[in-house]
Amino acid sequence: MTIPFNATPDGSGTAPARQFAALCWRLQDRALEVLLISSRDTGRWVIPKGWPMEGLAPSAAAAREAWEEAGVTGLVASVELGSFSYDKQLKITSVACLVLVFALQVQHLADSYPESKQRQRKWVSPDEAAGMVQEPGLQELFAALIRDPAMITGAGRAAP
Repeated sequence: MTIPFNATPDGSGTAPARQFAALCWRLQDRALEVLLISSRDTGRWVIPKGWPMEGLAPSAAAAREAWEEAGVTGLVASVELGSFSYDKQLKITSVACLVLVFALQVQHLADSYPESKQRQRKWVSPDEAAGMVQEPGLQELFAALIRDPAMITGAGRAAP
């Protein structure tokens, strides 16, 4: 795997590597639910995310990750919902990452998908999700959804 690093504008170092993520959501009995998946290495709860893909816009890369990691297809917003930072642990080092998050309204959840044998999926409320994920910025994104569900479900959500 090649990890993309970016020089800072002043050339003094490297900026965080960018990743793209899908915040997969649905309305279930008029209540907002989000989909969490287990990470392959530690089993902690995360959202589907990955590195940029040549030829794909950031939102399309996020949608591809949602398919590969969670078996999700649906309508992805073209403008990011928010972002969060974390340190990706690699074998001998860690990489600072900035993750741009795109809302993806789930239309279909497949039983068979590329990483189905490597991950678990769980639908939860944004409140439950905030307590299950470890990244503070992702916790805050879920907290924002609790305060204003319309940012993802209606007005305030970018057109797919």
